[in-house]
Amino acid sequence: MVDFIQLQKVMSEHLEQDRQIKLVTAKGPTLEAALADAAVLLEVPVSRLDYEIMVRGSPGFFGTGKKDWEINAYGKRSRIETGGEEIFDTETEDAAPVVQNRDGDVFLQLRPEGALLKVTAPVGNGREAGEYEVMHLIRAREVNDYDDAIIAALLREASGEYVKIGDFEHRISNDSWVKVEVSEDEMQAFVTVSPPGPGGCDIAYDGYLEFLKQNRVNHGIKEDFLLSFTDRPIYNERIQIAEGSNPQDGKDAYIKYNFDVDQKGAKFKEGHDGRIDFKELNIIKNVVENQPLAVMIPPEQGIPGRTIRGMSIPAKNGKEKVMPLGNNVHVGEDGATIVSDINGQVVITNEKIHVEPVYMVDGNVDLKTGNIIFLGTVIVKGNVEDGFSVKAAGNIEVNGTVERAELDAEGEIIVHQGITGKMEGSVKAGGSIYARFIENSKIDSGNWVIVSDGIINSQVDASKGIVCHGKRAHIVGGRLRALEEINAKIIGSPTSGTETICEVGMDPKSKTRLDQLILNKSNVERELGEVTRNLQTLINIKRQRKSLPEDKEASMRELMEKRNQIIGNVQEINDEMVKVQDFLNRIQVKGKVSSSSKVYPGVQIYVRDVKYDVHTEYKAVTFILEDGLVRISKYEELSEDVKIIPDGFTTD
Repeated sequence: MVDFIQLQKVMSEHLEQDRQIKLVTAKGPTLEAALADAAVLLEVPVSRLDYEIMVRGSPGFFGTGKKDWEINAYGKRSRIETGGEEIFDTETEDAAPVVQNRDGDVFLQLRPEGALLKVTAPVGNGREAGEYEVMHLIRAREVNDYDDAIIAALLREASGEYVKIGDFEHRISNDSWVKVEVSEDEMQAFVTVSPPGPGGCDIAYDGYLEFLKQNRVNHGIKEDFLLSFTDRPIYNERIQIAEGSNPQDGKDAYIKYNFDVDQKGAKFKEGHDGRIDFKELNIIKNVVENQPLAVMIPPEQGIPGRTIRGMSIPAKNGKEKVMPLGNNVHVGEDGATIVSDINGQVVITNEKIHVEPVYMVDGNVDLKTGNIIFLGTVIVKGNVEDGFSVKAAGNIEVNGTVERAELDAEGEIIVHQGITGKMEGSVKAGGSIYARFIENSKIDSGNWVIVSDGIINSQVDASKGIVCHGKRAHIVGGRLRALEEINAKIIGSPTSGTETICEVGMDPKSKTRLDQLILNKSNVERELGEVTRNLQTLINIKRQRKSLPEDKEASMRELMEKRNQIIGNVQEINDEMVKVQDFLNRIQVKGKVSSSSKVYPGVQIYVRDVKYDVHTEYKAVTFILEDGLVRISKYEELSEDVKIIPDGFTTD
């Protein structure tokens, strides 16, 4: 063990060498900052610095009592041995750059029981606390009776606990003292600490707690700060040491919505290619029956506050909220969830949640509205413009015109003006379709198609019938198919060369499927013939040569597998064709095509699977199937059961 005299002699020699090298004084808010400043002044890396702490800094508390670190820095020394202990000399080797973290530290306190030392370990790549720093504190506090072995052990272990290292001459009159002040509202407590004089004792952590207790400060004590303050006290400054807790009022009850409550902001949909589809605005908030729409979050209880002397400060509880129940919604079994009664659009009106079965478009369906998908009925006061679509689980009603657009409804579709599909538009309904006129469009109805003016160059399918009933009720051009009846004032044209085909007595959807199956069968059989020919060629070659190359053998196996697969496909098509044909044969409806005024030559009439070409102009006739032939009879009036005008509308 190096005694103090020997250590002092060695350090004096090296300090003399330091004067010849260079010595600088540096300051900073932290020790690391002061070292960095010294490294710049000395033009050496921080790792090659040694230093002496002249003023120990303090971060203060909330900006109070802040104090900069001040050091004397010089070139670092390499290790040399003196009497078994290691002393530092100037390093001659290059030092690798290091990350400055937190250095180890030493703290010395004088207590009635003796001189106590605490050593903390470095963090990360910080430097260890050294014996020189301990001796500096011992000299400063005039501790002359200490144990070197205990000090050495504390430096090695760096346990962070205060341990007695010796005794000192205690002068009670020089002890540090503390003054405690409490604010008028008893929400803050402050301490002012005097520095100890020579031989005077410091105040321990428990001592501070006792002082606070004597002043009835028992709540909100900043314990972590007090621990640090005990090691690095700030003298003669008023420091906040405790703070009461303010009351926390409970949150009011509120509604947590399961849908976007912003009913005006359009949200554009991005396609797979990254482009924005401006037709898909996602404005409508569709919901289904029994869908949870929102949840009532109950109010919270307030949390009382406390003064530093433990007095309770009352808090307000959150307020209740009335369930915002509107039309077509109800409260679920849990008493907190708002649930939809029907399919439709969820809206908020007058701060209440409603589910509307009808979605109203005030103007046109265009870029402003985007495409519309709604789980109820859609009413469009304007037109449906080119390229847009309206799909509804209920009905669709359009006050204007449907242009080259797509309409699809599970219920009925009503178009007050007309449908001008421009050869691309389509209108499909699970129920009936009503329109003033239909032109260049594809129409598919699950019930009736009722038109007041005429149908021109369109493909119209109806599961029940097609009726043109107005003063200009013409059917000119296109293909019309209905299960029961096609009825119009005029069918065909005396001048137009456009082909007009009217088919009745067969279900249009089944007939379409049968036509598709026949086409599929033709394509598959053609493919089967080609595969069979290629396979037979390879089989003949193998018979002649007794064998085939490996690649040809593989090709033959693939062709065999493909032929078997195609044969299976042909069988599936045949089976489905039989089922569809059987269904069509079992249909009991005879079907008829009627004209109250004229049927012009060139019109083709199909009643079930029997065709009749009109070569002569007919007036007020009905075409029916009788004894396997299409017969012409007197015009039959439309049945009174046919609903010419949809419910809730007039002829206007």
